[in-house]
Amino acid sequence: MEQTLPLILAYTGMAFMLALTSIGSAIGVTVGGNAAIGAMKKNPDIFGSSMILCALPSTQGLYGFAGFFLMLSQLKEMTALSLNQGLAICAVGFALGFVGLYSAIKQASLVANGIVEMGNGHDVFGKTMILGVFPELYAILAFAAAFLALPA
Repeated sequence: MEQTLPLILAYTGMAFMLALTSIGSAIGVTVGGNAAIGAMKKNPDIFGSSMILCALPSTQGLYGFAGFFLMLSQLKEMTALSLNQGLAICAVGFALGFVGLYSAIKQASLVANGIVEMGNGHDVFGKTMILGVFPELYAILAFAAAFLALPA
């Protein structure tokens, strides 16, 4: 019975991590896609560039999946899980989940503005791509922190 609570905490954190990062990516890709559809009404030639920009917020979901996979494989190797380890995995899961959710939505907002301006005829693809990487950085940092915080 004493092993149940740490496992519940660990799997709860992992579930939130995977769900929140995936939700953020789904929202982000949709925001970018909506901007692309509107912009292509004015300039249908921007499909390829706008598709690349739309894909940027999808990476947060990948970080959540990778974090889930790493934590799951770590849990399978452990013979016993302490309460502190369960709490650590739960906290890391929530942290990566919320950072992934928020950064994907903010990244989508940024790339959507670039897509709209591409539709207006401005050559801002490269600059939008560069600026779109900044919110991504925080998702990468959260993923790295989750990886480093895994109990040994």
